[in-house]
Amino acid sequence: MLGQIMILGGVLVLAAVTIPVVVILGMRARSPLAVDVVRRFSRLFRPFQMRTAGRPGAYAAVIRHTGRRSGRTYETPVGAVATDDGFVIALPYGSRAHWVRNVLVSGSAVIVMDGRESQVAQPELIPLESVAARFSPGDQRGHRMFGVRECLRVSRVTAQQAA
Repeated sequence: MLGQIMILGGVLVLAAVTIPVVVILGMRARSPLAVDVVRRFSRLFRPFQMRTAGRPGAYAAVIRHTGRRSGRTYETPVGAVATDDGFVIALPYGSRAHWVRNVLVSGSAVIVMDGRESQVAQPELIPLESVAARFSPGDQRGHRMFGVRECLRVSRVTAQQAA
């Protein structure tokens, strides 16, 4: 009996070590299977993150975008970093994420960060290395660990441009 418990414990420890390593390696290699599994798993935590996203002091901002097929408005938590003329958003799931494709197709969105809304436009995919220094050291470590290679840059729309 004790031997069976020890074997079961060993298997559980091995699984607890192996699964995160496989996920990290899969994300770094941009394996569609690994990226999809992580993206789907992260959806479980989305409702909790949306409770504070976009508010002052929150880690995550919110990007409001319009569905390219449905025309419906969606809100997605993102790690946006303010720049002089807009925002950059690292893309851990790549540019195929639905919200990214929606923003690229529509050409505009709204970012809610620190309680303030900013209309944004001119979305473009750029290499993360070109703006990596704008992200916190902790975010940079995460980007390296998960092999994040690109980000979305958007420009703020001024009141004159909106009119």
